[in-house]
Amino acid sequence: MRYARLNPFALVGCAMDALTNSITPTRAQDRSAPPPSDVSAGVGLSGLFGLFVWIAFCREYPLIADALALPGPHAVLSGPHASLTAMVFTVLPMVAWSLLVDKVHRRPTTGIAWDAPRKWGEQWRVSATKIVGLWATWAIIGALYAMCRWYWEGQFLFAMEVIGWAIIPMVVLSVPYVLWIDRVMVNPRDHAWHFGAMLLGREAYDPAEVKKHWRAWIIKAFFGAFMISILPGGFQAVVEADFAKIHSDPIQLGWLLINLLFLIDVQIGTVGYLVTLRPLDAHIRSGNPFVAGWLAALLCYPPFVWGVIGNGEVLSYEHNVADWGIWMQGQPLMLWLWAGLLVALTGMYAWATLAFGIRFSNLTYRGVLTNGPYRFTRHPAYLSKNLFWWCSTMPFLVTNGSAGDAIRNSFFLLCVNGIYYWRAKTEEAHLLAEDGKYREYHAWMEQHGLFTRPLAALKRRLRPRGPVVMQPAE
Repeated sequence: MRYARLNPFALVGCAMDALTNSITPTRAQDRSAPPPSDVSAGVGLSGLFGLFVWIAFCREYPLIADALALPGPHAVLSGPHASLTAMVFTVLPMVAWSLLVDKVHRRPTTGIAWDAPRKWGEQWRVSATKIVGLWATWAIIGALYAMCRWYWEGQFLFAMEVIGWAIIPMVVLSVPYVLWIDRVMVNPRDHAWHFGAMLLGREAYDPAEVKKHWRAWIIKAFFGAFMISILPGGFQAVVEADFAKIHSDPIQLGWLLINLLFLIDVQIGTVGYLVTLRPLDAHIRSGNPFVAGWLAALLCYPPFVWGVIGNGEVLSYEHNVADWGIWMQGQPLMLWLWAGLLVALTGMYAWATLAFGIRFSNLTYRGVLTNGPYRFTRHPAYLSKNLFWWCSTMPFLVTNGSAGDAIRNSFFLLCVNGIYYWRAKTEEAHLLAEDGKYREYHAWMEQHGLFTRPLAALKRRLRPRGPVVMQPAE
């Protein structure tokens, strides 16, 4: 079946019917707990601990430098390279927990047989073909970076600097890594091998595997560059914050905590895009094959978001609005309560990313997550993010008193909410097709999810139960 020509709206309808009507009941519906998660809570928490250690060190560096009489300026470490170093302190504890505690490298889902390695000379041709595929992929991605103008201005300049610096070590280290991993892989002819075989033309290859290869690498290249580009801003805001001056101000304290939570989200998320290693069971099994899924996701990120969502764009919901603190000025209790609400919503958003550990990324299937906030709703990040926008922007309140502006703002924010609903359904369609455990989790959530159960019951009441058939493209 070819997905590229599917009508996006038909796809969403089909996915909704699959979610509500076409799932066969399983024993999971009668259980008090969802299926076990592929990622333990300890992975994300260990990374959070390492991140906090580095933030504390950067904030206290002037005192440390004074005590040790270190050369150079004795100022807080809040620059871009300090934010990049934070990733090291985040990823190392997560990798250690995954290997030493969860022992993920022993899972059959890695596709690795550690106890039956091949001899060094048996797979070198396979490895050479795979290396050709990888190097060609990186060269093509580099050319695309060079041609796309938005990567060479603004926040993306830092990402290009980092990627340019990293490419030589990647090329060099890829040789021993591929030679080593191919010795123990059950099937070393993976997606990268098929792309290399297509380029060399010496062996038969599977075009479907080549497509899977490119879906995975386009996701990593596009979102990886974006995540790296936004690392410095949030890190600097947190490290340079003066708690003594803002602890009694609900607005400033609220925004500081929100920035800290977004920093956690960005740091953990960036690690997820970059650490897709098979021995950690964090490899990308598949990228979303639905064009509708890609369209819905890309609309939410630059450069596409710059012309669609935001102030002055097509779906502008911030026309003549004011900060939430303005509307509650002179009401200390409301300011504290509202700041607490916004922090709680951002906390759920960060928790949703933290729960992924080293497996976070958009548009991919990398295992099934059923713990943390995913025990209460299938899409805690989308739910909390969209509620945050309503509560922080308050599009229905406008500074010029225009009912038209209030209605337009609210309508366009509802459109943005619709895009995220669309994203959620296309992601579910992808995972439902990939993994029986996700189908079991989905069925369990329909019956037990704190937020999902009442919504599913309401949806069953409002929608007919007639089947909808997905037609293959001609």
